[in-house]
Amino acid sequence: MTKSKAVRIRQHGGPEQMAIDEVEVGEPGAGEIRIRHRAVGLNFIDVYHRTGLYQLPMPAALGMEGAGVVEAVGPGVTHLKPGDRAAYASQPPGSYCELRVMPAKTVCKLPDAIDFDTGAAMMLKGLTAQYLLKRTLPQGGLKEGDFVLFHAAAGGVGLIACQWARAMGLQLIGTAGSDAKCQLAREHGAAHVINYAKEDFLARVKDITGGRGVKVVYDSVGKDTWDKSLDCLQPFGLMASFGNASGPVPPFAPGILGPKGSIYMTRQTLFTHIATREATQEMADDLFRAVTGGQVKIRIDQRYPLAQVQQAHRDLEARKTTGCTILTL
Repeated sequence: MTKSKAVRIRQHGGPEQMAIDEVEVGEPGAGEIRIRHRAVGLNFIDVYHRTGLYQLPMPAALGMEGAGVVEAVGPGVTHLKPGDRAAYASQPPGSYCELRVMPAKTVCKLPDAIDFDTGAAMMLKGLTAQYLLKRTLPQGGLKEGDFVLFHAAAGGVGLIACQWARAMGLQLIGTAGSDAKCQLAREHGAAHVINYAKEDFLARVKDITGGRGVKVVYDSVGKDTWDKSLDCLQPFGLMASFGNASGPVPPFAPGILGPKGSIYMTRQTLFTHIATREATQEMADDLFRAVTGGQVKIRIDQRYPLAQVQQAHRDLEARKTTGCTILTL
């Protein structure tokens, strides 16, 4: 057994519930690896786990992505070997630590051209942008010149999506809560930006699109943007919900979708898309190509030592962060 520092919670609640424990880490079993982290990614899903919006059995580990060096592999693992540089977005939670044993199927070999900090920051957010823009599509798909609306465009997923959408020839309309964040989204490829703290984003979307609306809305905000987002859609458009930063969307009657243009609605999660080794690798390869080819640059705006994880969560919840955030080890 090897000792490792690891963040744990013993009950759901605020950032103060997170404590750093010393835990024992053993050998990987069948289909598992042991990885020593060099950096760990911070994501809003970590807040959902901590608060109990997404329930975890107690005591619980936190963290869904990281990058480091593989120390050992268990029986049946053939795509990785000891000494490999690797990165992942994965269930179950537990990346907020120095060392862990975990399932190997969603761990990918990290290209030499991508450093550990970038690897830790990009996997969950980059794979999320990948499945949204490439796999979560409106009727007829997306074509060059099409308008899409992306909320929280200055966040980690948003800044990646802005760049990727530009590379695809899409007209991404990005929303954010300040002029500075809107400027950041514009610098990263958003064709249009809306400060929803100052402007009615529905009215602006209609103005930008000549009254037609957008083909798809990608929404990780939830409750606060839901109703107007539906009205931003063209007939047969797609409302793609993938988060609840402002709180969960209240129950609604499906009948409202018809009068609004026979629109579609889906609630997506990354872990459905990366349920198999093959799908994970295919999506990761697409992301790696975008990053190493320069179409997507991973912006890391905040770095916190693992010991400051409580402050990192406070800043994330207070919307003080932009781009990606990592915990350093």
